[in-house]
Amino acid sequence: MCLAVPGEIIDVTGNHATVDFGGAQREVRIDLLESVQKGDFVLVHVGYAIQLIDREEAEEMLKAWREVSEELPHA
Repeated sequence: MCLAVPGEIIDVTGNHATVDFGGAQREVRIDLLESVQKGDFVLVHVGYAIQLIDREEAEEMLKAWREVSEELPHA
């Protein structure tokens, strides 16, 4: 099973981008995508942006993640 997380590109430098995942920022590789710009939303899997997605789709995914997270028992 693969897990890809949506995030927003906040900076692009060469083949790397800084992606914001709801407040957590990480550097990811963007080699697999042809055109990536600041403000784009991407799906990230194991440090690689694997697909461009639109803002609405990203927001729906993030909402689903929050709902699942709220249902999990917290230690």
